[in-house]
Amino acid sequence: MRDLYQRLAVSPEANDQEISQAVASCQHSALRQDAEAVFAVAERRETYDTLHDTVSDIGRLRARLGLSHGPHWQGDVANDFSLPPDHAIARHDELVDRVSHAVSLYNRWRRLRGPWLLIAVFAAGAGIGIALGLALCLGLLPM
Repeated sequence: MRDLYQRLAVSPEANDQEISQAVASCQHSALRQDAEAVFAVAERRETYDTLHDTVSDIGRLRARLGLSHGPHWQGDVANDFSLPPDHAIARHDELVDRVSHAVSLYNRWRRLRGPWLLIAVFAAGAGIGIALGLALCLGLLPM
């Protein structure tokens, strides 16, 4: 689908007179015929405007996700609604970054878990041994 507004260099909010002038001054015969067919009837223009809004939203979504056409598509009719990526981080990329961070923390914990577990068991055993030894020395436990 062509973006007739873009190709005629008029705004989608343009009135009928501005569009008629743009269509009349268009040098491309196929584009002029398409524009006349769409903009001559108010009902067709309303339908085209609805489709134009939808396809523009899809183009913005694709740009947001970083999905742009390759160089061989540039200037093609299929590229009218494709926008260059806006370089804002996509939700998918943000999620991948967060999961990667969580995985790295988990891997670090797994790597350090063995030595810390050994230290904790040793400290607990030493603490219990000292407490029992102190209790025996003070005569709190029967022999």
